[in-house]
Amino acid sequence: MHPGTGTRTSRPAALAAGATALLTMLATACSAGGDGTGGAAVGGPPRDGGTLRVAIAKEPECLDPHQSPTEASRLLSRPIVDSLVHQTAKGAFEPWLAKSWKISPDRLTYTFTLRDDVTFTDGTKFDAAAVVANLDHVVAPATKSLLASSLISAYKSSRAVGAHIAEITLKQPDSGFLGALAQPNLGIESPAMLKGSTSALCKKIVGTGPFRTTGGLVAQKGIDYTKNPGYDWAPKSAGHSGPAHLDAIKVQVVPDNAARSGALTSGQIDAATGLDATSTRQLQNASGFTVHKTSFPGANYSYWPNTAKGPLADVSVRKALRAGIDWSTIAQRVNFGQYPSAKGPLSTTTPGYDGSQAAAYAYDPAEAGRLLDAAGWTGRDSQGYRTKDGKRLRVRHLWSDPSITNLAVQIQAAAKKLGVEFVEQNVDSGTYVERLLAGDYEIIDTSFSSPSPDVLRVLFGKENIPTPARGISNNVARYDNRTAERLFTEAQRATGQKQEFRIYGEAQRQITADAAVLPIYSPVSTFAARNAVQGVGFTADGSVDLYALWLAS
Repeated sequence: MHPGTGTRTSRPAALAAGATALLTMLATACSAGGDGTGGAAVGGPPRDGGTLRVAIAKEPECLDPHQSPTEASRLLSRPIVDSLVHQTAKGAFEPWLAKSWKISPDRLTYTFTLRDDVTFTDGTKFDAAAVVANLDHVVAPATKSLLASSLISAYKSSRAVGAHIAEITLKQPDSGFLGALAQPNLGIESPAMLKGSTSALCKKIVGTGPFRTTGGLVAQKGIDYTKNPGYDWAPKSAGHSGPAHLDAIKVQVVPDNAARSGALTSGQIDAATGLDATSTRQLQNASGFTVHKTSFPGANYSYWPNTAKGPLADVSVRKALRAGIDWSTIAQRVNFGQYPSAKGPLSTTTPGYDGSQAAAYAYDPAEAGRLLDAAGWTGRDSQGYRTKDGKRLRVRHLWSDPSITNLAVQIQAAAKKLGVEFVEQNVDSGTYVERLLAGDYEIIDTSFSSPSPDVLRVLFGKENIPTPARGISNNVARYDNRTAERLFTEAQRATGQKQEFRIYGEAQRQITADAAVLPIYSPVSTFAARNAVQGVGFTADGSVDLYALWLAS
């Protein structure tokens, strides 16, 4: 998807990685009100009651977060499902459905003591057997998980030691395991529902969360929630305990940005997510509204070169593209300065971000020319494109999202000045998937949100290269580097945050040296709302926290 989602721009691949222990502070959410008052202008204590009407840009292809990797699935499933542990905005972990946990000295066994007062909204009790059923469901081949299973790739087995004591065993140490459990993708669902078909779960899930849904996700329409009146187990940092303030939430799917913005300003809805830069800028100058926003942690919106075959298998050509196109200026122009420019594989808000390589992403057309000459692309054809052995330097950009058209066209023009032909191939989703699995492309664009540098392992680990046998996966750069693989393994076995971040810093430097990604800008999560919508905040992965919201009027 495009700005404000933090998920794949060109549809289907699995995204974002799990979080890691004891993360440093994420960027503080900010807001900008058109009348200068911001969302806090209404004031007063939280008010219970009312129905919040929200419009989102895209619906998930599946509501079940165990199956779906998308930000839309995380956003829409989180009001329904809780997690064993909670990751705060500052990156710490605290109890949620689990009251406490112990980790064995060899870091292969996690023992969770669970709450004994939690009930699923279908009436069944939450217990250790439910934890086992959920983890086994995530890794089951029939689930065809596009993200959740990779978040717990170290998972071996689990068992109920007691009614409310769950023991989880890993195949190898995993420093990001607690963070993975905190993700909505590892949210706990009713075991009774898990016995049904995966297609049924795509439309309706049942959890222990502050909201429930009767009708589930309705294609091309949205989803309606009602308050779970018995909810009384929110994590400590949630800001309040007990049931949600809102009686209900109605979520509509409105793909068009202008229509979504217009519905907000005309009073048809109370809030909208994922607005583009144009709509965001307009609403920032509109009285009575506030644009709340925070930068997504994780991988920037980037062009991902096919490092395995074709002209971009040559690192010199990849470096030439990185230096010879003014990515930052193009992004700022297209997005009206609404999104920070990217200077590395990770956004600056990602814990473990290493800024030492920022200079490697500077615009330097002279260096780009030198690199292409050295790579043998010294000829020129009648249209001015570089050639080698009579063959034009052609890069096919595979995509399946019309919202990126303006950006793609400007990058195409900049590449032409460099002597590189960008062939824009906007295809249907079926063709996209087929060619993704076959590696039949030179460039793909996407972004990935994740509150952890472990996203690097998910995006650049060789086990995540999409193939017909493996299916859709995350390493669309098809990157396979022995040094990076060693670093990913060492990072998973790290015994503390400092060590983990040091290792992932080395990984960022290796990825930069190989020009395995061409970063453009950092996506921003936006939540534009009437000033009467209060309690706005964001979760660790950048999604708006629907549980905390309330309506002043």
